[in-house]
Amino acid sequence: MDMRIKDEFTDRLFDAILLLENREECYRFFEDIATVAEIRALGQRLEVARMLRLGATYDEIVEKTGVSTATISRVKRCLYYGADGYSMILDRMGIKESGENNA
Repeated sequence: MDMRIKDEFTDRLFDAILLLENREECYRFFEDIATVAEIRALGQRLEVARMLRLGATYDEIVEKTGVSTATISRVKRCLYYGADGYSMILDRMGIKESGENNA
């Protein structure tokens, strides 16, 4: 874990997120706490990670998401060499590496 993000405020934020019970509550909370651009950027990054795991090319990812190749590279670096956050959530979502049996 990157200790630069760990503090009492971030702990409280994550505790609050863990209290959300459904997608509608997530929409309501995130609409208040973040800008539309910030929420969309987070969604795009998760989609980039999902597509990378499924073996998509950079061109395919740019076409679908509109993100820059720099963002794709950053997500790829985190996906394969980061704190395993992307891998953990993609596993829980049932998104397997390309070449495996995908759900």
